[in-house]
Parts: sequence; structure tokens; C-alpha cells
Amino acid sequence: MGMALQVVGVVLGLAGWCLQSSCTSSHRWRVRSQVDSVTTSQWMFEGLWMSCVSSALGSTQCSRFKSLLALPVHIQVCRGLMVVSLLVGLVCLVLSVMGLRCTQLGRVSPQTKNTLTLSGGALFLLAGTLSLVAVSWYASRVVQEFYDPYSGGARFELGAGLYQGWAASGLCLLGGALLCCSYRKEEEQHYIQRFSYKHRAPSPGLPIYSLAPARAGTGTGSSKAYV
Repeated sequence: MGMALQVVGVVLGLAGWCLQSSCTSSHRWRVRSQVDSVTTSQWMFEGLWMSCVSSALGSTQCSRFKSLLALPVHIQVCRGLMVVSLLVGLVCLVLSVMGLRCTQLGRVSPQTKNTLTLSGGALFLLAGTLSLVAVSWYASRVVQEFYDPYSGGARFELGAGLYQGWAASGLCLLGGALLCCSYRKEEEQHYIQRFSYKHRAPSPGLPIYSLAPARAGTGTGSSKAYV
């Protein structure tokens, strides 16, 4: 049961990390609303790194944000949170795979592998929380600007990139929770090499020493040689 939880947790975490990377590079964090638009032949959408304009003919033109300091604060923070979340998620994957019970990593004890799995699960929870904060903060700003009557310019709605971020956060949180639940504290087993000694009791009838044969020309009673 514990091994199944670990495998499912790693698979969910991997899927969440892939969605996080797709969400970070997505250009559709917010899409221009068609409510106030007279024509629907053009669509405008923005992400964390650039803004794009697409036409009905299929052509798309994108331009990167030229200045980092000129960007709103929430975009700068969301960038940092998503990048940190990706790096933490990568570390999670390495630790979780190393801690799986079905993998063999040298002569690592089961308790050490359980600790690696628990660390990977905790970091998965952290990565999911970071991406969830970034996506939710960006979405709240989009909704706030949409309903703000004093905001000039075009109004935007939630884009597909935000939904990818929410799905990625949910998968990372679920995978981390499964990895943490699979943790089981085991007593360390000290493997002591045992040697078997076979003791044989000597036969009581065997003499400890034997009498050497007497040489010719010498008396048997004068001197006795013992071996």
C-alpha cells in the first residue's frame, strides 16, 4: 500500500510540474474581453513574459515586456514565485524518485529512503503552494481591474494559463500529500554479520601423546621418548 501511494504521488507530482512549466511559459494568463469590443477579428492576450495580438487570418504578433522595473508589482512577484516553484518541483522529483521503495540506491537503509520520500512530499506541497499563490494573486488582479469603473483601456478576463496553474497546483498538492502519507517510521536494522563456530568435543579414548618405538640396542626402561 505504501509503495502504491509513493508511485501515484510521484506521477501526480510529475504531471503537476509539467503543467507548471507550461503555465509559466503560457501567453494566455489574461485575455482581452469581447464585451466592449466592436469587432471580434482580433484577440489580445498577455502572459508573464509578453503580450500578443492575434487576428482572424491566423497571424500572431508577440512583443516582450521591455522593462522589468516598469512592470506592475504583482507580475514581478508572480514571475519569481513560478520560477522558484519550478526549481523546488525539480528537487522534489529527484528526492521522491530516490526515496521510492521500488528503486535501489546503493546500500541505503529503508529509514533513509522514507526520509527522502517525506522530504520530497513536503517540497511538493511547498511548490504547489507557491504556484497557487502566484496564479490566485494574478487572477484577483484581473477580476479587480475588470470590475473597476475607473480603469482606463481594455478590460481583460481570465485566460487558459491561469486554469493550467490551478490544475498544476492541485496536482502538486495532492501528490505531496500522498507522499507524506506513505511515510512510515521504521526502526533501523543493524545488520551484524554472524559467524558460526563448530565445536567438536575430543574423543575420550584418544591419547594426548604416544610412546615412540624403542631403538635397537637401547633399553626400554632406561629412557623413554615421548612425542
